[in-house]
Amino acid sequence: MKKLKIRKKKQKSFAQIRSHVKRYTRRRAFSRAMHRIGHWFRWLRYLKYLNPFHYLKRIDRYIIKKFIGTYIYSILLIISISIVFDVNENLAKFTTNHAPLKAIVLDYYANFVPYFANLFSPLFVFIAVIFFTSKLAGNSEIIAMLASGLSFRRLMRPYFISAALIAALNYCLGAYVIPEGTVVRQNFEEKYKNNKKITSAQNVQLQVGKGTIAYIQQYDDKTKTGYGFSLDKFEKKKLVSHMTASVINYDTISDSRFHWRARNYKIRTLKGLREQITSGAEIDTTIMMEPMDLVFFKGQQETFTSPELREYISKQQERGSQNVVQYEVEYHKRIAMSFASFILTVIGASLSSRKRKGGMGLYLGIGLALSFAYIMLQTVSATFAINAGTPAMLAEWIPNILYIFIAYFCWRQAPN
Repeated sequence: MKKLKIRKKKQKSFAQIRSHVKRYTRRRAFSRAMHRIGHWFRWLRYLKYLNPFHYLKRIDRYIIKKFIGTYIYSILLIISISIVFDVNENLAKFTTNHAPLKAIVLDYYANFVPYFANLFSPLFVFIAVIFFTSKLAGNSEIIAMLASGLSFRRLMRPYFISAALIAALNYCLGAYVIPEGTVVRQNFEEKYKNNKKITSAQNVQLQVGKGTIAYIQQYDDKTKTGYGFSLDKFEKKKLVSHMTASVINYDTISDSRFHWRARNYKIRTLKGLREQITSGAEIDTTIMMEPMDLVFFKGQQETFTSPELREYISKQQERGSQNVVQYEVEYHKRIAMSFASFILTVIGASLSSRKRKGGMGLYLGIGLALSFAYIMLQTVSATFAINAGTPAMLAEWIPNILYIFIAYFCWRQAPN
């Protein structure tokens, strides 16, 4: 018989047992501590609902990708054609005025492209929606989505998300980025395309403060210099101070705004029947006016960001100036054009989401006609504000108000 070998269990020493108990105790204490921390921060699991991608399904990501991709493709295609025509038209001017290639590319076309892309963005949105939605409908993908139980309202969710992204981008570009590039582009056009801007003004009179009237006989914006300057201050319709200067210069390197330097000045201070006269060769003074308040040129409102436009309009209205309508039009135009992305998206998706036997040619033509009519109506309504006295905000929102009814009608007819 084989002898069975019985392995004796090795006895653990007291030190080993004590070490094992300590490790077990530490692990259990750590587990309890983590459980308490997890209980305290259990609300962190709700952070997943703040993630916007949590609400996007695969169908949403698919349509958004198609929408944004077609939008960018249409912009690149049409802007490329515009650049070719613009180069063909202005090549002679660039050659005659010896415009350097670097300035043409960086100063002109680098700012030309964002300006016109943002200007015709509603048209690009409409073209993108029409083309990719009609393609989905032609491939019976829209039919499959609706047959699976997806409602037309739910189908429009990714369209609205894409339109919101494009509208936000357009507003940020138009309100903050493009105005700075417009300044560079206009300076290039003045230098190399002979588009001369107005750089001087004569007999300028404006209210620079409450009861304070400034007058400049002649002003040159290139040198920031005014000639024949006078400043009158009134209190209770009585003249209390009269300042004259033969030359006045705006200090462009000063840390503060409204800093002017007057030469050959004379100040007459009236106190009842007494008169005090102070004169000198040069004096630094603060006058609540800037060079942009004295010279106006075509397209100046496009060089202001939206906060600058709002400040400028408020300042001119306080002075009682009537030359602020075009600035108000530009301010409200940026908001109205961004909102137009939603309206034209609804119209485009409603017209092209059905698969038709005769093809989409007729409805594509109707859609493009509507988009061009929108741009034309927006131009006409801006003219009403400038020349006919229509409120600027109402004039810029008239196209959107009219097209909201068209979009609602198309929305109601689309599920049928």
